[in-house]
Amino acid sequence: MRTLVKIIILSFFVSFISQNTYAQSKKLSLDDQILRDSLYSIYKKKILNFSMKDFDKLFFEFFNKKTDPDILLTKTEFYNYTVQIAAFSDRLVKLYPDQKEVAEKNKETWLSENYEDYLEYKASQKK
Repeated sequence: MRTLVKIIILSFFVSFISQNTYAQSKKLSLDDQILRDSLYSIYKKKILNFSMKDFDKLFFEFFNKKTDPDILLTKTEFYNYTVQIAAFSDRLVKLYPDQKEVAEKNKETWLSENYEDYLEYKASQKK
């Protein structure tokens, strides 16, 4: 029994450390963090009322704009989409509490999206 507890605690710390290391490697600039955080506070309550249909529309609209080589999103537009998609994870936690870890991971993934990476992706599309 003690071995099982030690394994669980060890795996928790390894997971925690690896997640922190990953998050540190993709830091956003201070301006991007401020923009992202302000947008998150604006959209948080609105997104909690989204239906799955609303979310699908938002997600596919972002995906289509992101992959269209003729469209270049502004920084604000880019973060509008990624923050709203991330905020939807809060709604999923309320609907499916047993999926909290997955929703939190998805939220962090979307909040760590970087506009500079998006610009690099768009530049590679034109080549």
